[in-house]
Amino acid sequence: MLMHYLESFTDSLVVTGEDEKPVGVIGGREVIENIFKNPSSDFFDKTTVEQVTDKNLMVISEKVTLGELLEMWKQTRRAFSIIPNSLGGYSAISGRKLLEIGANCTTDITISELPKKEIITFDHNNTLKDIIRLMLQNNTRKLILKNSNMFISDRLIIQSIAQKFDFFRNVKFLDLKFSESINLEEAKKISKDVNLAEVSKMMYGMTHPYIIFQDQVITPLDICMALQSDRIEFLG
Repeated sequence: MLMHYLESFTDSLVVTGEDEKPVGVIGGREVIENIFKNPSSDFFDKTTVEQVTDKNLMVISEKVTLGELLEMWKQTRRAFSIIPNSLGGYSAISGRKLLEIGANCTTDITISELPKKEIITFDHNNTLKDIIRLMLQNNTRKLILKNSNMFISDRLIIQSIAQKFDFFRNVKFLDLKFSESINLEEAKKISKDVNLAEVSKMMYGMTHPYIIFQDQVITPLDICMALQSDRIEFLG
């Protein structure tokens, strides 16, 4: 499920209890953290979702402001919350939904004004163990291949585990070099300093949104955080 849904539609999957009430959340982070500790088929065969679920699921009310929501996401680094709906269930609010909001705003903020962060890279000699360690140490879900615009993500690692390596049966997965195991994806490289609304539209249309502009990488979470600015007018 994560292989198909991660990034494309949402940041995580909600875990429910026996009464169908939400009890937690699971995403790529929980999977790679645990395969780093136990890279064996036993992890997939004998571990239940309950054992690796993050219990800190953010259930918000309709009175929570956008600013308050983004501050929560800033702390957790997970662009995902749920809100009770009129049908007695819950609706998800994810980074992709906020990209839609960003695409319909009016602003003069451009991507060159977004906070710059260090680009975390890996190289051809790195093993999957090196790569996952870098992700966990830097609290990131994507790494750029050095001197390129190709990237690896938690979704690609999960996809490879499921499709190519049969959930670690008869393979020492973490010892493999990435070139032996995973096909990378290409980050969109842009040269124009576009405004926030334009880059939001661009990302909203991408299956796995990730952009490189000059010496910085831009993720949906960066766009979400920028929506707190008082230089943005939201259209009704």
